[in-house]
Amino acid sequence: MNRRSFFIGAAIAALMTATSSYAQEVTLRLHQFLPKQASIPGNAIEPWIAKIEKESDGRIKIEHFGSMQLGGAPPALYSQAVDGIADIIWTLPGYTPGRFPKIEAFELPFMTGDAESSSKALHEYVIANAMDEFADTHPLVFHTHGPGYFHTNKPLTTLSDVKGQKLRGPTRVVTNMLGKLGATPVGMPVPSVPESVSKGVIDGAVIPWEVTLPLKMSELTSNHAGFATAPGLYSANFVMTMNKAKYESLPDDLKAILDSNSGPEVSATFGAAMDALDIQGRAKAEATTNTITDLDAEREQWIEASKGVEADWIAEMDANGEDGAALVQSAKDLIAKNAK
Repeated sequence: MNRRSFFIGAAIAALMTATSSYAQEVTLRLHQFLPKQASIPGNAIEPWIAKIEKESDGRIKIEHFGSMQLGGAPPALYSQAVDGIADIIWTLPGYTPGRFPKIEAFELPFMTGDAESSSKALHEYVIANAMDEFADTHPLVFHTHGPGYFHTNKPLTTLSDVKGQKLRGPTRVVTNMLGKLGATPVGMPVPSVPESVSKGVIDGAVIPWEVTLPLKMSELTSNHAGFATAPGLYSANFVMTMNKAKYESLPDDLKAILDSNSGPEVSATFGAAMDALDIQGRAKAEATTNTITDLDAEREQWIEASKGVEADWIAEMDANGEDGAALVQSAKDLIAKNAK
């Protein structure tokens, strides 16, 4: 082979390598705990996946596994992202109590209202105060659900009706609140709620209206109670985050696509999906003979009964070397800034 042929061949090989690199396909496995047709999986995660696949011209493919199809229980999801068992996960930080304490400020009683504005505020709060808690992954979206409601078989139309009821709570902050309100709190992941209600293991659960749809809570319970105006009783936090090494291994242009589909504005779209389904969840309950009670007339009594939850949380943060009161104030300021 002469010199000219050699260099032509080398140039062609380099061009083929560059073209191959550009056309590289990346398959990411996304794992979460709800059926794929449930609220956030069907109305936020699936559109998010479609947008990324389109913007990458198919170079990113995301395989979506719902209902813990890749194994494990919901509390294991975050560790699956850390360890690379899944490339992306969606879960509640509160499923691993004590691992993400600073983000819990948004779960305190009577803190948040609609999910759209609260989700944007939460993402901004984490950027300002709590990114260190998620440093072993690459966070994409933080969001809340809408105001939590009681869904019970025993009547619940006033604060005194809470006393003694065995009620499921999603996180340690919320179970602490339930205990201060007089309930017997039971912590469990949300997929366990329907069977636990139907077997009488618990009397009901606190969840937002949108979650009542996949769990069929309007059929399983006959009483629903909460606050129709903001702020609501409580909300829980969610995170969608990515294995750090997998993110860092991507070409810069594919990282940019993920980056443009992350952050506070994207978090707001996840919250908006929950708000829309809250309307549907309540409408389904209204179409039954179930009792729906708006507790706003008793709001001050409920605030008084639950105010120790915030004090407990601040004291715990202070004991951990954080300024608990400053974190609460940061959360309140960001919620107010983003309120509709």
